[in-house]
Amino acid sequence: MNRAAFDDTALTTAWQAASLMLGYPDTELLARRPLLRRAVATLPPAAGVPLSRFLDHLDGTPPQELAADYVATFDHRKRGCLYLTYYAYGDTRKRGMALLRFKHAYRSSGLVLNDGELPDHLAVVLEFAATGDLREGRRLLLEHRAGLELLRLDLNDTGSPWAHVLDAVSATLPPLSGRDRDALTRLIAEGPPEEEVGLAPYGDPEGDPDEGRVFLPTPHLGGFP
Repeated sequence: MNRAAFDDTALTTAWQAASLMLGYPDTELLARRPLLRRAVATLPPAAGVPLSRFLDHLDGTPPQELAADYVATFDHRKRGCLYLTYYAYGDTRKRGMALLRFKHAYRSSGLVLNDGELPDHLAVVLEFAATGDLREGRRLLLEHRAGLELLRLDLNDTGSPWAHVLDAVSATLPPLSGRDRDALTRLIAEGPPEEEVGLAPYGDPEGDPDEGRVFLPTPHLGGFP
């Protein structure tokens, strides 16, 4: 994969665009296509080309087919999971603490998330990186680099159009380190960890009035209303 240097403006644009494209393909996303195309056109080719290809797919696919494909891709397949902590921790007690780390990162930047979404959803993390705290968002992405790469490889292997979006996200990050490569090899061979007791309740052990939920502003892209 060709990689190019991304300045902060390009990172913000690429991550915000990818965040929107990883959301459910509803009428709001489809209405944003012209604006997304203008934004994507400003990006280095390593991210701009794959994101443009995904927009071509949105243009050429009936909405009902897009929706059905999204559900089949991300809701029914473990390796198509958009929740980053799942790859590192599976449905184990450790995952609950990992989710809290995402929550605390958002809170420290003064941002909150609409109820109904866990904070490790890739679209949410990209939105946070683009509109909240670029450095902290990048750290969260790199912390889960192996899981991101497994998702990218799986989407490419299955010929999913969303592979273009993951290709673009990957292009904004450094190549996998030796440690990340080892983690990816384990994930491919063994899958996420398993634990019989399951996922511990997700919430703040100190007593959080939001019951562990965080909230972010409505997504926008470099001046989106």
